[in-house]
Amino acid sequence: LNKPKGCISSTRTGKTKTVVEFLPPELRKGIFPAGRLDVDTEGMLLLTNDGDLAHRILSPRHGVWKRYYAEHEGTAGPADVRAFEAGLVLADGLHCLPAKLTPLGPGRSVVEVQEGKYHQVRRMLASRGLPVTYLRREAEGRLTLGDLPLGQTKELNIVEAEQLLLNIL
Repeated sequence: LNKPKGCISSTRTGKTKTVVEFLPPELRKGIFPAGRLDVDTEGMLLLTNDGDLAHRILSPRHGVWKRYYAEHEGTAGPADVRAFEAGLVLADGLHCLPAKLTPLGPGRSVVEVQEGKYHQVRRMLASRGLPVTYLRREAEGRLTLGDLPLGQTKELNIVEAEQLLLNIL
């Protein structure tokens, strides 16, 4: 799913639209998000009915990198890149695994992480004085969002998806 801003990564329906509501009704039963994107973040969200696959995607132990495009205040520089590479410690004491920060110029960067703690990418950038104004997940492993339109889903072949996500070849 290319998740739009404003919907939640949940299977429970309520006042706010959920990510499973983007699926055709016949595919919704037993499907859940393999991870989360906060309500203000757009981009790639994998939906599955395979709990083992979801665990392998989400566990930092399996080394699945998640790539985000971020727009933020300020300009990231070499000291920020080194801080991400070393593994940031956030204000609440959260120790983040080493991550990759690629500055793209004033107010734009690519961030890659292997874990997905609560608002982690937003919090990591803010800790460096770079508050996020827009965030989109573009890839998990070698599986990319590509040109999938916002709010659209695409069914994947599970064997190919596992190969791209978990670097199995």
